[in-house]
Amino acid sequence: MHYTGTIWRPTYEADSLLLEVTAGCTHHKCKFCTLYSDLPFKFRMTPMEDIERDLLEVQTLRTNPYSKMLTRLQGKDDPEPIQRVFLTGANPFVLKTEKLLEIASLIHRYLPSVESIGCFARITDSVNKTDEELLRLRQAGYNGLTIGVETGDDAALAFMCKGYTSHDILTQCKRLEQAGIEYGFFYLTGISGKGHGEAGAKASAEVFNQLHPFLIGPNMLTIYPESDLYQEIQNGNWEEEGELEKYRELRTLVENLNISTYFAAMGASNAFQLRGKLPEEKEKLLATLDRIISEVSEEDLRRYRAAVGPFSYLIIIFFFRILN
Repeated sequence: MHYTGTIWRPTYEADSLLLEVTAGCTHHKCKFCTLYSDLPFKFRMTPMEDIERDLLEVQTLRTNPYSKMLTRLQGKDDPEPIQRVFLTGANPFVLKTEKLLEIASLIHRYLPSVESIGCFARITDSVNKTDEELLRLRQAGYNGLTIGVETGDDAALAFMCKGYTSHDILTQCKRLEQAGIEYGFFYLTGISGKGHGEAGAKASAEVFNQLHPFLIGPNMLTIYPESDLYQEIQNGNWEEEGELEKYRELRTLVENLNISTYFAAMGASNAFQLRGKLPEEKEKLLATLDRIISEVSEEDLRRYRAAVGPFSYLIIIFFFRILN
């Protein structure tokens, strides 16, 4: 298998086969983002021969009698059939429909057990696809997209150069729903800036409540010196929310959501791991957030924010123990 640069995936795709079909991001303008800064290019599609070579490698490892014998000699069971593939890159769904269908065909040829294909996507990726094309993609197995909408706050979307509006979120997600393509949202806590977090959360809930995401996954905004947002702060054009304000924002979001979805703040940017089904576990989530807001200091949360990096998971365990 070949991979280019740092590979990012949602926590819930841990059991999926990661297949590189693109590297980088077509937009590459969000002021807070540094995820693909290690690449020497903005966006690149993987050659089809490389994709096929990777799939052949996986097929061979799973069907080769010698590989199976070695697995058994090590006391391990034969691997479970691969049921899901996650395409890597910031937004592989931007590829033309025929290219996505060609990739799906290769996946099903080499890995016939695969039932669904997921990937990251931008709201704008479906704009140039017709309703019929979206339906064909669903029939080919594309389902469970992860969309980094970040917020439904139009002022924040514009300032951060996301390249779409809350109206676009509603329009494109309803088209996905019409085609039967399920999707989850990433929400970026803190994106609205100091003094605007709770208003941004209410605006986001108003948008999300009109849709049916299978998941809402909040991540806490962490600002890195190499980001455009850091320079905006230095120029006095934007102020960061305090850490406790971010948790009040998150509480406001949960409080105002009235749809059936799974709420999962599980990424390393979150000092506390929160998850629960809405609306069934709303009160439990609110109670946990109230405890964080009342019992954890701004200083401790800021120390966590400053340490977010390779060892942040260890810090997550420490913070988790504070509440237990």
